[in-house]
Amino acid sequence: MIEGNLTLDKLQAQFPGAVLDAVDCKGDVTITVAVDRLLDICRFLRDDPDLRYDLLSFVTAVDRLNLGIQPRFATIYNLYSLTHRRRIMLKVPLEGDPPHCPSVTSIWPGADWHERETYDLMGIIFDGHPSLCRIMLPDDWKGHPLRKDYPLGGEPVAFSENADDPALAGLGTQVMDAPSTPPLMPPGWVDDPGMLVVNFGPQHPATHGVMRFVLQLDGEKIVRCWPDPGHLHSGIEKTVEYKTYMQAIPYTDRMDYVSAMNNNLGLILAIEKLLDIEPPPRAQVLRVILCELQRLAAHCIWIGTSCLDLSGTIHALLLYAFQQREYILNIFEMVAGARLTPTYFCVGGVRWDVPEGFVPAVRSFLEGFVKALDEWETMLTNNPIWLSRTKGIGYLPLDKAIAMGVTGPCLRGSGLAYDVRKYAPYAAYDQFEFDIPTQKEGDCYARYLVRVAEMRQSVRIIQQALAKLPAGPVKADERKVVLPPRAELETSMEALIHHFKLVTEGFNVPAGEVYAAVEAPKGELGFYLVSDGGPKPYRLKIRGPSFSNIAASPIMAEGAWLADMVAIIGSVDITMGEVDR
Repeated sequence: MIEGNLTLDKLQAQFPGAVLDAVDCKGDVTITVAVDRLLDICRFLRDDPDLRYDLLSFVTAVDRLNLGIQPRFATIYNLYSLTHRRRIMLKVPLEGDPPHCPSVTSIWPGADWHERETYDLMGIIFDGHPSLCRIMLPDDWKGHPLRKDYPLGGEPVAFSENADDPALAGLGTQVMDAPSTPPLMPPGWVDDPGMLVVNFGPQHPATHGVMRFVLQLDGEKIVRCWPDPGHLHSGIEKTVEYKTYMQAIPYTDRMDYVSAMNNNLGLILAIEKLLDIEPPPRAQVLRVILCELQRLAAHCIWIGTSCLDLSGTIHALLLYAFQQREYILNIFEMVAGARLTPTYFCVGGVRWDVPEGFVPAVRSFLEGFVKALDEWETMLTNNPIWLSRTKGIGYLPLDKAIAMGVTGPCLRGSGLAYDVRKYAPYAAYDQFEFDIPTQKEGDCYARYLVRVAEMRQSVRIIQQALAKLPAGPVKADERKVVLPPRAELETSMEALIHHFKLVTEGFNVPAGEVYAAVEAPKGELGFYLVSDGGPKPYRLKIRGPSFSNIAASPIMAEGAWLADMVAIIGSVDITMGEVDR
């Protein structure tokens, strides 16, 4: 047991015997509690004025089969106090198979999707959940893929060289007519002859990916909305369990594929936390510069596509925004050799130093970008069509935003200045001055204003970082973890051996469980990492901001018009690669 922790002390005093264990791993406190007192404990953590854990970041589970720990399953609750800027994790051991656990949706409504995902992928049954059903996988899927006894899977692929392989003999049958089943009504919905139920997506371009929304309409007014993700589920969390830590990093590029730099950094911070590695100052500042450039690139995608969605606004702005994004990708290509999936950050720093032309190129871009942003605001901010399509549309009150676990511009657009860069600074963000823009209106227009202001703050951060960019190394001096400089491979046998071992076998990470988060363009992007002391993650849970943000869309859609759904989805700014992972 750890000592001197306010949350632990209050729980032990309030619920004697219910606290089973408490561990502090690299500053992350995990408290193990009894399942029969879970709801009382969670309600106390949320309501006690000295604690106020009002934001549920995620719910997940760990299959401890290969750790030799009984019982086999445990649910994990990551809680954050916005008032006191304090984070804890609750761990709840569960007996039996299938294991049962009380649903916490009555305390934090945002647990809805997280519990469904945990049920879907791990097989935990949450008693009292309002609509416990699969969310990532088809309803008729067999098994729960994140269990340790569920194989990684895969299927044979036919190539001309092996077309005669008996294992591929049945692949031609897919050209036959596939059985078609009518889409199911969402759980608890009753077919009302006075209402119309329509599918909005998953093929609709305004859903920003393969996302399906089931809408119940009274005329053209939305009565109910049921978001249905999972059409792009790629199994990243399962896949990385079979990869070394170094091999796992590129998978994060493919989640929110317009924010690869931020994705990479989140996972790397979790690995560095367990390894106790501190990158050198130059690498830290380079990380800030590139993450803020990535934020600008992602917001360029958002503003351009949002205008395109709302037909009648300014379609030309799409091309203007993409032009600025291309300039940013040119810089990424200069630095990393890749544009969309750079994988430039690495454990211990960055892969190599930036070229000499990097700083002038970034300064030149910023000068032009500020002028472009001024023009975009002239086009949109007081545009009567834009105002009519966004102002007063998609209202999300602050209390419901917090209850649903919403973060990023969607939360700040409802009035709360929560930003991981300020609340829990990482990299070198604590060295720079910047503001966190907020709006209190909570509508689509407020979210627009927040993102535009954020772009100006990103420019401000980058300008300061360029001025303070120190000289020096860009990798930590940790040869057991960090690849040696390429120049040494030609002269040093020791460096060659280290390089070979790191690439083929990876590096061992001390056993433990930690959480690291970054402020991605869409909100809090977190990585819950469990290590068993080996070279591969034992369990990786990715907390994607788009997942929680779009789960709040029924609140924003209720009472809106059908045409408003396009504006609402655009204002949330989702990327389905991150939602479905």
